[in-house]
Amino acid sequence: MHAHLDGAGFDLIDPRFSALFAPHIHVERLWSGARWCEGPAWFAAGRYLVWSDIPNNRMMRWDETDGSTSVFRAPSNNSNGNTVDRQGRLVSCEHLTRRVTRTEHDGSITVLADSYNGKRLNSPNDVVVHSDGSIWFSDPTYGILTDYEGDISAPEQDGNHVYRIDPADGAVRKMTDDFVKPNGLAFSPDEKQLYIADTGATHMQDGPAHIRRFDVGDDGCLSGGEVFATCTSGLFDGFRLDREGRIWTSAFDGVHCYDPDGTLIGRIRIPEIVANLTFGGTKRNRLFICGTTSLYAVYVFTNGVTMG
Repeated sequence: MHAHLDGAGFDLIDPRFSALFAPHIHVERLWSGARWCEGPAWFAAGRYLVWSDIPNNRMMRWDETDGSTSVFRAPSNNSNGNTVDRQGRLVSCEHLTRRVTRTEHDGSITVLADSYNGKRLNSPNDVVVHSDGSIWFSDPTYGILTDYEGDISAPEQDGNHVYRIDPADGAVRKMTDDFVKPNGLAFSPDEKQLYIADTGATHMQDGPAHIRRFDVGDDGCLSGGEVFATCTSGLFDGFRLDREGRIWTSAFDGVHCYDPDGTLIGRIRIPEIVANLTFGGTKRNRLFICGTTSLYAVYVFTNGVTMG
């Protein structure tokens, strides 16, 4: 199909994917000049996108009203994943400081989590907010393995886990204990399932390169955890769900779209490794895609399930 970018376009794998785009829709490159783009978050009221350029220790901002790109925050403590909470505040994972923070409406920064059981976190990677106000984040060691995305340091935790920050008292609770490298995470539209990527293949031969699906109990505990999908091109990193429960996930060759039944129904080819994505725009029907050096966008015939 026609695309304005070399190597970009839609791959129809299953007929269900054809209802999600039109043949004339094309992928746009909105900006380029990063080292490793990650963690896009959409701010609906301001009509702008914030994302991380981890090795360059900065966060960028793209403005939908005029198409301009500027530096949102520098230094950014090698921020990685970002999201928006139900009050429209920025929640960020920071590699350098090994913490999760929230940027308040007045611009001040609140530390939400920087330790578990009295020991420093590894390097919080990605984050999602539940409608009950709890904040869930993954904590692999990527930010402390080298000096490229943080400071090389010895891990203090006994492994790489997903944690939950309680909205009432701020207590940090470990929710998983069998991941190699937990990474992207997102809730289903009804929040009864939690999907979590494991990118353990980066540091383990034949390690996991998949997304697992857990059931979320009324008490917040997770059960199940079967493999939902295994990546056919590199690794899954960050991902989001649309209102029908389809998963739109990053991969080495672009964005992969999975039906809730686990079928890979289509791909959006991007000419760089994709790390993360989010839905935005005034109708949440525009997919913003963080490629390695660039920010891309494409319109789709569905809508993101939550803001941010």
